Amino acid sequence: MDADRLFDRYRELQSYVAWSDEDAERVRGLAPLVEPHLTSLVEDFYAEIARHPAAHKVFTGGQAQIDRLKGALLKWLRDLFQGPYDRDYVVRRWKVGARHVEIGLDQVYTNVALSRLRDGLVRLLGESWPGDQAGLITAIRALNKLLDLDLAKIEDAYQAQYSARLQRGERLAALGQIGGGIAHELRNPLNVVKTSVYYLLNARNPTPEKRNEHLVRIERQVGLADGVITTLSNFARMPTPTLRLTPLEPCVREALEAYPPGDNIRVAFDVPASLPPALADVGQLRIVFGNLIRNARDAMAGGGQLTISARTIGDALEVAVADTGVGIPREDLARILEPLYSTKARGLGLGLAIVRSILDKGGGGLSVESEPGQGSVFIVRLPAAPAQEGKESSHDNSQ
Repeated sequence: MDADRLFDRYRELQSYVAWSDEDAERVRGLAPLVEPHLTSLVEDFYAEIARHPAAHKVFTGGQAQIDRLKGALLKWLRDLFQGPYDRDYVVRRWKVGARHVEIGLDQVYTNVALSRLRDGLVRLLGESWPGDQAGLITAIRALNKLLDLDLAKIEDAYQAQYSARLQRGERLAALGQIGGGIAHELRNPLNVVKTSVYYLLNARNPTPEKRNEHLVRIERQVGLADGVITTLSNFARMPTPTLRLTPLEPCVREALEAYPPGDNIRVAFDVPASLPPALADVGQLRIVFGNLIRNARDAMAGGGQLTISARTIGDALEVAVADTGVGIPREDLARILEPLYSTKARGLGLGLAIVRSILDKGGGGLSVESEPGQGSVFIVRLPAAPAQEGKESSHDNSQ
């Protein structure tokens, strides 16, 4: 909570409802009229709460807590009519909302409770007002402005505290999901390593071939475990891209060579070298295409065709990575790009999230089209270099 920020926001709201020094004086002038009746208003307030179990259940401290709260409400009402309406006043109002979130009181009850207080105050003023009707209306208008401002600060606190609580819950849920994913991904390779180590420590006179077989297994499983950690690290610490003129054709080919699809997958490659260069971070772009190629390969465990094609669309470049694999169920399609969401039996669900993060930061985008049983197409959209800039780059490279 930043007191200065709260007060600045409060003054903005005051301006919005045309709150004036005259309004402040009018409200302070009402204090002698309402003071004799404030205690009865407070008693009525809590008597009404007692008749509504959903509101009353948050008061778990018995009568002692209720008595403390009655005293706090009485002070709140006196502050309302006495002011001054300065930064400390605003902070105290904000804390009321924050406290209600802490005890679990639904915001709707705060709203209707203030409505009940407002109704009681207006009734009291109508009964005890010594002047003419026009003066009463003007005074009540000023009081309503102040009550609305107080309610706005309470709601502001509700939103801030609720948002903070929600974020904490989401972080804990994400931590649990990540922890479960890591445990799942690391347990299998560690079990294999453990088995091979046990064999190497306890086997009597193993042949060199058998010993080498287990060492290779250990090396392979350590590589798998390292890949999980690298994926998490890449997602958590993806740096801001350094955008440069990047020819697409060699970049995609390098990714294809780094992640070969396999002998049972045919590859159709249509990325013309004549395309204008993209404005992209070449290292991160290789990660993009590597993830998409690996994703396509995993979708075609029984074989199929991988098609990589590119074209210009206005001032952008589009690269489509298509497979003839299992496709993505319709209920998963909307969430497939979310972090930690995976349709695979194994996997953290970060590959596509990393791809989207890289492209978003670089001014590009990622979309997906899929039909279950027929395959998927992931479309990478990248900003293209302006024509003149691309020519100059080609000229410079030819030197």
